[in-house]
Amino acid sequence: MKIYAEPSFLVSLYSPDDNSAAALRTMQSCTGDCLVTVLGELEVVNAFGLRVFRREASAVEARSALANFEKDLREGIFQLRALPDPVFQRARQLSQQTTAKLGKRTADLLHVAAALELGVDYLYSFDQQQRQLARTVHLKLN
Repeated sequence: MKIYAEPSFLVSLYSPDDNSAAALRTMQSCTGDCLVTVLGELEVVNAFGLRVFRREASAVEARSALANFEKDLREGIFQLRALPDPVFQRARQLSQQTTAKLGKRTADLLHVAAALELGVDYLYSFDQQQRQLARTVHLKLN
């Protein structure tokens, strides 16, 4: 089984919020390869910085969360993947098919397109916009 771990899921996994317990339960029962794209990695790094900026976490907490995430990447709990060129074409197609009806952001399109292009079975996400888009293309969700 292959899983695409989207940034909202990862941030909840490493930095306490309303979804952290669900993220931990999901990972404890996970038996597949968990993929993260370089786009997702960037968004996770940025999200930890935003938590400090918004006073949702201290700088020490954010650094610790990032260190734990990076450790799990190094240890292979999450496998880092590039965004292959076809992801952009797939995102463009998704945009043409869905954005006028669903109003999706480019990042949402890119994450769902990456999940499709990487051939995953599940998208792990707490982002309701991405979850809605994923359902329209029949991806299974956490």
